[in-house]
Amino acid sequence: MDLHNLDQIERATRFGRAELARAGCTVLFIAGILIYAGIHHAGLPNSYLLISAAAVGGYMAMNIGANDVANNVGPAVGSRALTLSGAIAIAAIFESTGALVAGGDVVGTIKGDIIDPALIGSADEFIWLMLGALLAGGIWLNIATALGAPVSTTHAVVGGVLGAGIAAGGWDVTNWHTVGAIVASWVISPVLGGVIAAGFLYAIKRTITYQTDMVAAATRVVPILIGIMAWAFTTYLVLKGLKAIWKVGLPVATGIGLVSAVTVYLAVRAVIGRTSRALDNSKSAVNSLFTVPLIFAAALLSFAHGANDVANAIGPLAAINDAVLNSGIANQASIPSWVMVIGALGISLGLALYGPKLIRTVGSEITELDQMRAFCIAMAASITVIVATHLGLPVSSTHIAVGAVFGVGFLREYIKVTYAGIVAEIRGHHLGQDHAVVEDFLDRFERSAVADKGRMLKELKKRAEADGNGITKSERKSLRKQYRRDLVKRSAVLRIVAAWVVTVPIAALLGALIYFTIRGMMLP
Repeated sequence: MDLHNLDQIERATRFGRAELARAGCTVLFIAGILIYAGIHHAGLPNSYLLISAAAVGGYMAMNIGANDVANNVGPAVGSRALTLSGAIAIAAIFESTGALVAGGDVVGTIKGDIIDPALIGSADEFIWLMLGALLAGGIWLNIATALGAPVSTTHAVVGGVLGAGIAAGGWDVTNWHTVGAIVASWVISPVLGGVIAAGFLYAIKRTITYQTDMVAAATRVVPILIGIMAWAFTTYLVLKGLKAIWKVGLPVATGIGLVSAVTVYLAVRAVIGRTSRALDNSKSAVNSLFTVPLIFAAALLSFAHGANDVANAIGPLAAINDAVLNSGIANQASIPSWVMVIGALGISLGLALYGPKLIRTVGSEITELDQMRAFCIAMAASITVIVATHLGLPVSSTHIAVGAVFGVGFLREYIKVTYAGIVAEIRGHHLGQDHAVVEDFLDRFERSAVADKGRMLKELKKRAEADGNGITKSERKSLRKQYRRDLVKRSAVLRIVAAWVVTVPIAALLGALIYFTIRGMMLP
């Protein structure tokens, strides 16, 4: 066998070795949990259920890291503000820190009043219910990750609790008002995220990239945008990320955010001014000013996610722990430190082993991102949660972030189609004229400010109406089809939206099936 054949074999087996290594790390992590839980909880009634739940909780945490965390760092990676390895390191550190330092001290065992625990027959049935819900959520997240679809961790767990709860206590056990609010969030979350992200991107284009002197415009506007980011993230962290250790209302959190915004604005204004002197008058140069803010955004979003969503996702494990220790069902259950450690370590490991696939999906497979667009997505993720919290609207951080990516992509599509139509109008009006004249007009149009572009187009349209030249409806339709193929991947959009819609029903079905399986094994 020659060296060329050996090299081919080496390449062919590389993927299998990587998958085997990931599977081995997963098995070692879950085995470690089993050993720890077995040593520290041996002798308790139903200790075997608690030990099993601990292993399933670790599995669930790994799937959170593989699927949910991508929303926080995916845009930064897709815009090349962060490398994949750098994003994984930052997310792992700040997700773990958020979970351990500011994770919820108390979590509702019924997962936001999804079910009424009073209608559950016994503590044993409640434990089986929560174990089934936890495993159902983890399995669905695993499937969604394999399909490359970012879905809501909270919805997966809620679906599992809903299905297992109905299996254990019947249809009357469910709070259908809460379920309806969750269904509403499928629309509210991505629409709010998309609108806010698109609004920020359009504002940046109007105030910076559509200006004749982009560097001068960026010197004025970027410090203001960073100040707004500081306000949004400080308010977001105080309201959501730190609520377990310091609970304040929206007015106080907004005031703290405002102080942070003014401080950051004054600090970065001089830095941006010095940095911009070395930049050339191009969009790529201006983009570089958003790199450092994006890194901070990825870290802060990860911290808030670790503090807020992760505690909720491992709530069923905390509920099982409380039910085993107290031999009863409580409406609220404290989260012990060992449960939070399992969550934090599992998220970090799942992100490192399986997270890159979803990071690429969010960062590059839906639409092409640069630093400006990724900045807008990060802003939308924080501001949407603030607005929704104030209005009492149910939202999903996953749906918000991915909806923001959709919003940025569809705005790009609209702008590109509109601009292509304008260029076609210009070329159509100049039919028969010298090529150099047409290109000179296009060059002047491209370099003009927004107001000058509008004036030039008005004059052009008046002349076009007089001589009958212009772009036809069929030509505009052809342009739209072309940019739909190029700017927003419809296949990715449909795949992700379909996964959102079926998350609660599939998790519920899995939860019911797993509950009946456990119940069948446990009953004499």
